[in-house]
Amino acid sequence: MTSFIEKIVGDFGDKRRWREHKARVKALPASYRTTAEALERYLMYFGSIVKGDVLMSMLEELADLFEQAAADGTPIRAVVGEDPVEFAEMFLANYSDGQWIKKERDRLVEAVARAEEEEGNRS
Repeated sequence: MTSFIEKIVGDFGDKRRWREHKARVKALPASYRTTAEALERYLMYFGSIVKGDVLMSMLEELADLFEQAAADGTPIRAVVGEDPVEFAEMFLANYSDGQWIKKERDRLVEAVARAEEEEGNRS
């Protein structure tokens, strides 16, 4: 029965993880919280991650990073560098398996490989 309900409303574990993540970010000092929330927003819009477990792993790692930086007193710029967009996109690259575009990338690679095979067979 649980699997049917989860198909309708989503994975309960991911929802719990989401709430825990939001509480962790909310507990950060203001400057770290602002940066973490901005990065989260960017990653959610730009990242196009469709797998809930991958999304939550990414957000939990982001929270870990900012909690550790806050605990160590590491300045925000030391965490994200001079270009926060570059930081976000490099961070996101670690989670490309969860992006919807991965399926299309794989499909493209396979199509070109098939075409190359067909080309070799004609020679």
